[in-house]
Amino acid sequence: MGKEDYAKAVKLGKRDYQMRMLRGLKPTLQVLDDILPEMGTYAEQPLGMVQIPIDLIVGTKNAGRSNSFAGNFMPILRDGTEFAAKWSELSTSHVEEGIHTPVKAYEYMNKFYVEEGNKRVSVMKYFEADSIPGEVTRIIPKRTEDKENKIYFEFLDFYRFAPINYIWFSQEGSFVKLQEAVGKEPEEKWTEDDLREFSSMYNRFAAEFKSRGGGKLKATAGDAFLSFIMLYGYQEASEKTTSELKELIAKSWEEFELLQEEQGIELKMKPNQEKRSLLSAIFPLSSPKLNIAFIYEKTPGTSAWTYAHELGRLYLEQTFPEEVSTVSYEWGTQENIDSLLADAVAAGCNLIFTTTPSFVQASVKAAIANPEVRIMNCSLHTSHRYIRTYYSRMHEAKFMMGAIAGAMAENNRLLYIEDYPIYGSIANINAFALGARMINPRVKVYLEWSARKDFDIDKKIRELGPACISGKDMMIPEEASRFFGLYHMEGETPRNLAMPICHWGKFYEQLIRTIMDGKWKSDDSSSATKAINYWWGISSGVIDVICSQRLPVGTKRLWELLKATVSAEQFNPFSGVLYSQTGVTQPDPDKSLTPEEIMRMDWLAENVIGTIPDTGELKEQAEPLVRQQGVKQKEG
Repeated sequence: MGKEDYAKAVKLGKRDYQMRMLRGLKPTLQVLDDILPEMGTYAEQPLGMVQIPIDLIVGTKNAGRSNSFAGNFMPILRDGTEFAAKWSELSTSHVEEGIHTPVKAYEYMNKFYVEEGNKRVSVMKYFEADSIPGEVTRIIPKRTEDKENKIYFEFLDFYRFAPINYIWFSQEGSFVKLQEAVGKEPEEKWTEDDLREFSSMYNRFAAEFKSRGGGKLKATAGDAFLSFIMLYGYQEASEKTTSELKELIAKSWEEFELLQEEQGIELKMKPNQEKRSLLSAIFPLSSPKLNIAFIYEKTPGTSAWTYAHELGRLYLEQTFPEEVSTVSYEWGTQENIDSLLADAVAAGCNLIFTTTPSFVQASVKAAIANPEVRIMNCSLHTSHRYIRTYYSRMHEAKFMMGAIAGAMAENNRLLYIEDYPIYGSIANINAFALGARMINPRVKVYLEWSARKDFDIDKKIRELGPACISGKDMMIPEEASRFFGLYHMEGETPRNLAMPICHWGKFYEQLIRTIMDGKWKSDDSSSATKAINYWWGISSGVIDVICSQRLPVGTKRLWELLKATVSAEQFNPFSGVLYSQTGVTQPDPDKSLTPEEIMRMDWLAENVIGTIPDTGELKEQAEPLVRQQGVKQKEG
């Protein structure tokens, strides 16, 4: 038996050897001594007895035994040698009794290199064992700015609380997300039961992921697993049967394929302008009546954001009285969003708009379960293939409002109030600050967050005495307050100067027309495996600024000029040399930030006084939204 296994193992080894040679790769085992940094630039840490994942054993400590094995750890020495005899004996021993003697190995960057026990590892790899015990010494390199190095040190932090070495990620921040996804506090240690349950869940997932061809993806099994449990919930996913788990993995496969994209989002900056063919113009494409559901987090009477979307819904009904019917669901929460989506599907809705970023995960789950229903979520920088997302380029309006405020800032002090530190809001703040500074180089923009636990706007206004205040974008119907848009205080009374407008009705109208005109599928095919995010602005007619009659004539003319140039795309607010609070962010005077750079902005402009708060500084109700879409202050 041992000799027959050795002969088969040699064939596997020679095949791997030749394949690596043809690809110009080293055909034998990697040698740790050949890749270690210079002495004195790394530290050694004994880990004791560790269960080493077989797949993570990639080489030997020194060159002595390297040439006895192909790169896949299969033997390549001919039969009849002493090496072959010992390998065969180990093979027989493993079949009859199992190999229990630990190996001795070094771990470097979460890869393992054997110092003693190479033949034992070879036999275990041949029999496709999951792991082997070993006395392990960890080699810790110096910290660098290299991405792999950063991920490794995140792994070391995670390992202190959960000694798990079999899961790996290709993106920074993933180990922190994993700790959160399994329901643990940032520095909470895992119990033995936690470790066993996680191992069982992950191994079931990884086996199915591998069997479906996951090894061909650039994304790791860990990347896919994290995406999976963030979508379905760790506890819910762990309770699935093997058949249920297989079915969900199959349905979610496009999400895993998307993980390997460096730029996983295709931004659609304008409505699809693709011309219809003459034939389709004469014989319009038949489209079933659209039954559309809008799911709101609050009510139109209690939320300006919801009110704006409700106006959009009513606009749709007026624009398409025969082709469209709509229904709205209010008071959506993390606890009931799944049932609201299910109710909308059961009611026959074939297009659903979920109007807040905190509903994105539930939207994806519903879309996977109901592939015949189109589901769209109002969010930015959201990478999912099963839904489409949409948002407005409100920063274009904020830039114009900043210019108006700068012209009105006699004392060089402006106050800007933002709700949540999420994607899009940072661009709004900076665009306002840049617009104000363009008109008044001495102006300072004092930033406050209404979602902060200690937020007290009246106190801040008394202390600062700002010339102008940029508050919530529009009024809340049930409050009937004038504290919205851009305003200045005359005693206790706000005097409105300008208000940004997002015409969600026009936004929704143009989205509906892409479906009616047959352009929906062409958007999808042009983006291959990327997620689709519609991000429209002034040029599409969905963003505008309404100015008060109180504005001086010169300031109003300035606004008209800026609106014309931005709308014609002759000017980008984020063009030229840009300075953040910590220095130069964009040094090229002839360059403008790309849409992706604006979307992912994580710095504040030089003339902004304030910071981007951490989640712990915010009110409890902000947590779901900030967890999904939050931005952290960029370090200097």
